[in-house]
Amino acid sequence: MPSREDAWELLCEYTESDSLKRHALAVEQVMRCLARKYGEDEELWGMTGLLHDFDYEKYPTADEHPYVGNKILNEQGYPETVTTAIMGHANYTGVARESLLAKSLYAADEISGFIFAVTYVRPSKSIHDVKVKSVKKKLKQKSFAASVNREEVYKGPEELGVSLEEHIQFVIEALREKAEDLGLEGETASV
Repeated sequence: MPSREDAWELLCEYTESDSLKRHALAVEQVMRCLARKYGEDEELWGMTGLLHDFDYEKYPTADEHPYVGNKILNEQGYPETVTTAIMGHANYTGVARESLLAKSLYAADEISGFIFAVTYVRPSKSIHDVKVKSVKKKLKQKSFAASVNREEVYKGPEELGVSLEEHIQFVIEALREKAEDLGLEGETASV
C-alpha cells in the first residue's frame, strides 16, 4: 500500500490551491480522530481523508470527480476500501456507504469545510473560539458558506448513529488538535 508521503505527493501533483490542500488536511485529521474513536487503522483512514478530493481541482465536474481520481488510486495500488469510500462521499455516484470508513468520510467532509468558514468569521479567527451553538446557528443561514451541502452535513452524523451536536463537537476538537497546521489558530494578541 502507498505511504502517507505518497498520498501527499499525489495530492500536491493534482492540487495547487492552498485552500483545497487545507481542506484535504482537515478531513485527514478528522478521519484520523474518527479512526482512533472506532479503533480502526489511523493511517488508512487518514489517507482516505487526504485523498478524497485530490482530483477535484483538475476534474471538478460530476462526470469526472471522483471517477478520474478513483481510477488513478486503483492504478497506484490503494485498497478497495479506500476507493469505495471515496466514491461514496459523492452522493451522485450511487455508491452505497456500507463501511464505517465510507460513512465516516461522508460525515467528515462537508462539516469540516463548514467549520473552517465559521472559524474565519470569528473575530479571533480561532477554532478555539468556535462553539457547537454557533456552528448550528450558521447552518440555518442558507447564504452563509452557501456551497456547503446542508443535507450532507445533517445526513453524515445520522449515518454514523451520532447526534449532530456530538459530531460537530467531535470535529471541532479534532481540528483544534492541528489548529496551527490548518491555519485555524487565529490571531494572537500583540504584547
